[in-house]
Amino acid sequence: MTVIFDADMREPVVTTLRGGTIAYYSERAPDRVGANQDAALIDARGMFAIADGAGGAAAGDRAAHHLITSLAKASPDRSTILDALERANADIVKFGVGACSTVAIVTVQEGYARTYHVGDSSILIVGQRGRRKLQAIPHSPVGYAIEAGVLDEREALHHDERHLVSNLVGTDDMRIEVSTPIRMARRDTVVVASDGLWDNLHVEEIIETVRKGPLATAAATLAKDARTRMRSSVQNQPNKPDDLTFLLFRPSREAAQNA
Repeated sequence: MTVIFDADMREPVVTTLRGGTIAYYSERAPDRVGANQDAALIDARGMFAIADGAGGAAAGDRAAHHLITSLAKASPDRSTILDALERANADIVKFGVGACSTVAIVTVQEGYARTYHVGDSSILIVGQRGRRKLQAIPHSPVGYAIEAGVLDEREALHHDERHLVSNLVGTDDMRIEVSTPIRMARRDTVVVASDGLWDNLHVEEIIETVRKGPLATAAATLAKDARTRMRSSVQNQPNKPDDLTFLLFRPSREAAQNA
């Protein structure tokens, strides 16, 4: 099991797990003095999670840390994950300091993926030809507007209210969105990321990067392209300096065949 707190990595790490290969990366926002408020979990039993703290620097860091620590004690099954999230939510509310966090979780068991999320740290499952097999809806006014067809994905990256989030761990009305199981094909890629990725790259760019080629190359390209966007403002291109954390997963041939 790998737990990632306050990371400032220079390059992605790629490792083989039971059932597939995962690449992960996390770094602080450019010029940030304080902690990286993103936290992540990689459980070799087939659970991957990212939490993005909110509610001020110290509070956000504390919330994300507690949330990932709670998930690390859970097994990768639906009831245990939901229980862990409910307990973590109650704990964070009791902190009484305005601490909150998003969370995005993927479990991969016997060739099937299931997703859980709260907030705008999002999840994408894409096939080798670029088909979106699953795209989690960010829990935000902008996310809901995209889903309703009121707002275009590209326009949304420049929307004045993109920073608003309407559902967070650490609130009395938190709700957890759970997907149905998604059958994984051999060359599918799972992307789990904080909004440091989604706010700086267009979804089409992310898909084109991850859908083919070695996972290590895809991870390195995403990290480089997101960093470049954060550090330079170019007309009509997204630009939002933020902590950046992402996980990429591809199933092994055996795992996909057994699904």
